Amino acid sequence: MLRELTSVFVAWAVVFLLMLAAAVLGGRLAEFAALAARPWMVAINVVTLVATAFHAVTFLNLAPKATVVRLDGYRLPAWLIQGGNHSLWLVVSAVVAFFVLRGFG
Repeated sequence: MLRELTSVFVAWAVVFLLMLAAAVLGGRLAEFAALAARPWMVAINVVTLVATAFHAVTFLNLAPKATVVRLDGYRLPAWLIQGGNHSLWLVVSAVVAFFVLRGFG
């Protein structure tokens, strides 16, 4: 039930990113940055980060129940599917963090 509640925060993250895109395209990035820097907005986004991370982890943990992977008639164990999912998530996160922190240039 807690995982389902985190969907509200995932929706907020989508809305926030759409607001960012609209601000960039509309030339109002400074106004958006001022709004995003307010303490209540920072608090909401920190809670959103934690909630979406929880949502992602629980989704990846449920993957072996929804996906049956067979190799030569042998069913892969759940820990192998979960480990692959979590490892790929970490690699993608590291690549994104590298480019974001480096500045794309």
